Formats: sequence, C-alpha cells, structure tokens
Amino acid sequence: MALYRRCWDNKDIIMAKTPDLEKMTLTELTKLSDNVDQAIADAEKARRTDALKAANEAARNYGFSLSDLTKRSRSKSPKAKSALPPKYRHPENPAVTWTGRGRRPAWIAEGLASGKGLKDFAL
Repeated sequence: MALYRRCWDNKDIIMAKTPDLEKMTLTELTKLSDNVDQAIADAEKARRTDALKAANEAARNYGFSLSDLTKRSRSKSPKAKSALPPKYRHPENPAVTWTGRGRRPAWIAEGLASGKGLKDFAL
C-alpha cells in the first residue's frame, strides 16, 4: 500500500511505501505511531502558523492589525449585574437577608412551615 503526502506548497506529491505493519514488532509499531502523532502535531502547528500569517496580512491590507479586529467591543460585552436589594430579613439576625430570588433560605422555609407568611419577613 502506498502513502501519499502533499507538501505545504502543493507542488510536489511524494510517494513512499509504508512498511508491512504485520511484520513489525510492538516496539516498532509504537515508535511508528509516536512518529505519526508528532508529524500530525507538526503539520497542525504549521497550518495554524500559515493561517495566522494570512490573517495578519489580510487585516494589514485593510489598515488594521489582527488584534484590532479580534478585540471585543465594550458596547457588546455583557454588562455586570448589580446586586438586587434585599426584600426579606431574618427575624432574629437582621444581618441575614434574602432578595426573594433563587432557592429559599432555610430560615424562610422554617418560618413558612410554622405558619408565618412571607409578609412577616418583609422589609
């Protein structure tokens, strides 16, 4: 079986014979696998470098740098949510409050179970 490999400039096609895998030892197969993995990683790195160079060149042709085009605009960034004011306060510890959103605190659940209403905890 023949293995075809294209060069990056797509000018040459190099044909090489693959070794007979059935005749190779486990050590040889492992080394071959490692070499193939390294070749794939190198090829991906080279493609990424080429793509980055092309993107930089394209941005430069329009008068920008690539970082100018990839920066997030402040107007499009998500706004930070401000803290909501509390609506309910713990009857025994006024420092403990709840906004009324999210999971009910245990002290609210206990109060409701004992017959109180949310109005009893309201600020």
